[in-house]
Amino acid sequence: MSLLLRRLTPLLLALTLAGCDEAPRFTQAEPGEARAGGAATVNKRDQNAYSMPSANLAPSRRLDFSVGNSFFRSPWVIAPSTTTARDGLGPLFNTNACQNCHIKDGRGHPPAPGASNAVSMLVRLSIPDQPQYAKLIEQLGIVPEPTYGGQLQDMAVPGVAPEGKVRVEYSTHTVTFKDGSSVELRQPQLQISQLGYGPMHPDTRFSARVAPPMIGLGLLEAIPEADLLANADPDDRNGDGIRGRPNRVWDDALGKTVLGRFGWKAGQPNLNQQNVHAFSGDMGLTSGLRPVDDCTPAQHDCLAAPNGNDANGEQEVSDNILRLVLFYTRNLAVPVRRDVDSAQVLAGKNLFFEAGCQGCHTPSFTTAAEAAEPELANQTIRPYSDLLLHDMGPGLADNRSEFAAGGQDWRTAPLWGIGLNETVSGHTQFLHDGRARNLLEAVLWHGGEAAAARQHVLTFNAEQRAALLAFLNSL
Repeated sequence: MSLLLRRLTPLLLALTLAGCDEAPRFTQAEPGEARAGGAATVNKRDQNAYSMPSANLAPSRRLDFSVGNSFFRSPWVIAPSTTTARDGLGPLFNTNACQNCHIKDGRGHPPAPGASNAVSMLVRLSIPDQPQYAKLIEQLGIVPEPTYGGQLQDMAVPGVAPEGKVRVEYSTHTVTFKDGSSVELRQPQLQISQLGYGPMHPDTRFSARVAPPMIGLGLLEAIPEADLLANADPDDRNGDGIRGRPNRVWDDALGKTVLGRFGWKAGQPNLNQQNVHAFSGDMGLTSGLRPVDDCTPAQHDCLAAPNGNDANGEQEVSDNILRLVLFYTRNLAVPVRRDVDSAQVLAGKNLFFEAGCQGCHTPSFTTAAEAAEPELANQTIRPYSDLLLHDMGPGLADNRSEFAAGGQDWRTAPLWGIGLNETVSGHTQFLHDGRARNLLEAVLWHGGEAAAARQHVLTFNAEQRAALLAFLNSL
């Protein structure tokens, strides 16, 4: 028996005999557990672990993946340009390529304290809901700030003023474990300066959002709606303190309200619309579903700037480019898990369930037989998310609603691949605004419906905390 196993055996035994009676006990890995994305899972653990096509993607279909990847990675340019396939950037924008925010298809991060280069973090804007804006609220989920719109864009083409600059400063407070160990948590404070179009509405709400990782999105899209709704419990009928509920959002193509799945507050219904809105808001690029530049009536130079539409009137992002980018984003594979049979990882998995984390971070689903891509159909997947909204308490609140999501509500973030974040993206900053500098800090920011789980984690000793983190890093 190895020294590590000898040390962990008492912990595993204690977990078997104590804790929540309803929590399962894991003494070995479950069948297929390492392949979190089912047959689409890739055996990749290096800096390209988030950038691979689904393992079961037929060779004849990989060309479309590669071309979609090129449009995701390569920069767009200002119109008019000889590079007609990629011109039309701006007039207002946050970046010129998807990859700049989704670093190697991974997670973004906030700017360093004092810096204003918010390359992979953006700031959403809105004002409080008002009855006269009912149509806007129905279709956008918010009332945009009247002068600056729904998103602060800190870059612009020549001749157009950027909307402003973003800085993040932090205050700190300390959280103490039962054994006396402590962790310092940092609370972000946004500072908006150099406003290009005058003052904002006095009641403007701000929400910082870092770019999320891109892996497994097609699989999440393929989960049957009924299976997601089966986990909803808005009235807490089972008495576990968890009140997951779906967001209901506007589908631009269908022209009606549907289930939300994507975004930090599940504000987008499907990947295509998520992509379209990112092209529009982040890069100022028009498409069939978003045919007008993201300029408000107060931004005259923005409205007058040239665009990249072609001579036939096709938008800057053509339907074919959208199709290729959609294919790419649907087929970015989930990397294989590591060390699933490790005694420490199994101990951490037991602690994860003992604390009740699985109440929101639902371990597994089976995708639909009629998925958008055949490679994504009938797969047993392990995203560790229910894709539902949960009240996470005032500590994480942005006090900004989005469709049915309130100011304290956030969609459960999928955990798959999270242990490779530093390898891929070069940092360990987590949560919607990147405030957590590591996974333990992220856990300790949980409040609201997750407050009981957080309090349970605060009883863990150093060995138990290490086991929990080993499990999370194995995902």
